[in-house]
Amino acid sequence: MRWAFLYGYAGYGAGAARNQGEQAMEAFRNVHLFDEDGPVLIFGGPYSNLQATQAMRAEAQRRGIPSERCICTGDVVAYCGNPAETVAEIRDWGCAVVAGNCERQLASGAQDCGCGFEEGTTCDLLSAGWFSFASAALDQDARNWMMELPDSISFGRGESAPDCFCIHGGLTDISRFLWSCSPQAEFDEELRELATRSGKGTPNYVFAGHSGIPFDRRIGDVRWINAGVIGMPPNDGCQTGRFVVLDQGKVEFFDLTYDHIGARAAMEKAGLTQGYHLGLTSGFWPSEDVLPLELRRDVKAG
Repeated sequence: MRWAFLYGYAGYGAGAARNQGEQAMEAFRNVHLFDEDGPVLIFGGPYSNLQATQAMRAEAQRRGIPSERCICTGDVVAYCGNPAETVAEIRDWGCAVVAGNCERQLASGAQDCGCGFEEGTTCDLLSAGWFSFASAALDQDARNWMMELPDSISFGRGESAPDCFCIHGGLTDISRFLWSCSPQAEFDEELRELATRSGKGTPNYVFAGHSGIPFDRRIGDVRWINAGVIGMPPNDGCQTGRFVVLDQGKVEFFDLTYDHIGARAAMEKAGLTQGYHLGLTSGFWPSEDVLPLELRRDVKAG
């Protein structure tokens, strides 16, 4: 696969002081993949879920979408039981990958995932267990690969004015949580940052990850699309992951069915039984600390 590294940008946004992994990077890096028409498959958060990653790869092959037109929005490694194996699967597949906060933190030898969870919350306490397990499982080759991942990926319309950008959370903060209900001002801030860093203006589409719940929202002339993640359900009671396909200007969300029983068993074998293993089969997260109030189950049910 030919990756063209484009654009340089000294420094980082507001998240630089918070995430050690971001500090390790010296310049903003974008990879421009292609300009040819055809379907593009975009997914996020394999989360060390080998079974989901293998299923995603098989689904791309079933659809006839080659690896160079498949893009991961980051967090290859996180909650589940096979971090090293999942990295190996992604690398063997050859799909393009945007650096997530987990990649930046693991590559730099940081001690936590860099999500910025409030200290003492359930999310903060649970993250300590899976992060330390993942860090111990990865060798230096995997960390080196993570360090080389770009901050964003673009495609379409040519390098002078890319039609689509793929990022992780945000560019002002790699671990910024943006939700379907987030204030428009937060999206506007990220779009300004994208235009500044790329020097190419605003695209037609931004595909993001990180937050784990898919959505499609129009911000002015831009469609901001969270593709969801494949390694955990989107807190909706189903056992499937989510991904999107962009084809001829149409964005369509799909469920990803995989061996969630096997993925849970792998977590249990690894001793990762703090709650996320139950989420694979229940379809619900062990904590909603990170969610805005209006997206929490008790509020939606009421």
